[in-house]
Amino acid sequence: MKPTKSQLFKRQTTLSEIGEVGQQKLQNASVLVVGCGGLGSPIAVYLASSGVGQLHLVDFDTVDVTNLHRQVFYSLDDVGKSKAAVLSTFIKKRAPFTAVHFTNKPITKENIFELISNIDIVVDGTDSLPTKYLLNDACVIKNKPLVYGSLYKFDGYVSVFNVLQKDGSYSANLRDAFPKMATDIPNCEEAGTLNGIVGMMATQQVNEVLKLITGIGEPLTNQLRIYNALKNQELKMKLKPTVLKDKIAKIFKLQTYVDVFCSNQNAEWQISPEELKDRLSFRSKSKNLEIIAVLKDLKLPFKVNQTIHISEFDADKINIDKSKTYIMVCQRGFNSYNATVLLKTKYPDVEVLNLTGGISSY
Repeated sequence: MKPTKSQLFKRQTTLSEIGEVGQQKLQNASVLVVGCGGLGSPIAVYLASSGVGQLHLVDFDTVDVTNLHRQVFYSLDDVGKSKAAVLSTFIKKRAPFTAVHFTNKPITKENIFELISNIDIVVDGTDSLPTKYLLNDACVIKNKPLVYGSLYKFDGYVSVFNVLQKDGSYSANLRDAFPKMATDIPNCEEAGTLNGIVGMMATQQVNEVLKLITGIGEPLTNQLRIYNALKNQELKMKLKPTVLKDKIAKIFKLQTYVDVFCSNQNAEWQISPEELKDRLSFRSKSKNLEIIAVLKDLKLPFKVNQTIHISEFDADKINIDKSKTYIMVCQRGFNSYNATVLLKTKYPDVEVLNLTGGISSY
């Protein structure tokens, strides 16, 4: 069956505020969705289902079984496959009037301007603070609106940044809400999250995109909506645009947009993925390694000797063999570095190394 546009979008065009004119605006729009996880995957599906004409998806990661409780557009059969590729295929089967493309490489300072150059709206569905600031700064420099979403356990955050105002100025951006990047905020994998709040924030971001494209309603500009799912409490933090384009352009030139936490790690306590691969490839070298995973249910490309969740990591309870080298691993190298510090503090003479960048970089 190949439906017509009038059939597919009938319930939407029935709304007098949308109508055929609004639907055509959606058809003419192009949206970049960065991150195809708990936020990005429903955002992309809803936008395509609403009739957005051009979608570009960006995500370097693959589907993991621990993703499935909140990333409901993936199945068990998709585990191990590219998120962006799987999501693109899903959308093509249900949205015949949406052209969808994907990039399964990380978004970086080097490719960001190319990715946003021909799109109307950028949607942030990531869980990486450096990427959020990269998206924000690039959108400010190139005058692109950014629909922001973020999660922390039971709290969700949504805003619309950098929108052209009637007086020719632009609305507040991420740096007006949070001037400096925090270094101690765990992501969903590390802190945990309930799937309901993830879906709620995703659909709120969709709602903001649709309002921006069609021009109806009042977008969440110059304010940050914060919602707590446990208490059903909501507050809106007013924002004032003070960090302007010139300042952000200067920041962009200097900022690397790598995890700030990583830049503060002791370089002498690191082992690169390449060096670990080299050591594991030689039996004589691998025998002297004791690899400890500090997060559970990691998709590991190698065997570990033991798993101790970072919340239960106690250096006093670990039997140390001073002839061995201890390698701490997690997904992105944050929690494993914390474990490295704990072990080195207790046993300064023991060689303890953190896998730089975690499993994601291996």
